[in-house]
Amino acid sequence: MKTLYTAHGSATGGREGQAATDTGNVKLVLNTPKELGGGGGEGTNPEQLFAMGYSACFLGALSSSPARRR
Repeated sequence: MKTLYTAHGSATGGREGQAATDTGNVKLVLNTPKELGGGGGEGTNPEQLFAMGYSACFLGALSSSPARRR
């Protein structure tokens, strides 16, 4: 199968660190939510990032389905 696109990102410091894309258009502070034993804070967490990515891909798949093209 031919690779169409490859994305790159990195994180340092784990759940209390920082994450960024190689292009520099996304730079985030990471904090563990209080509900998971962390201190909370102003940052985001990996679960939120996963939820955003998954929902964007899911909506993209729905918009390209044959039923939506009618």
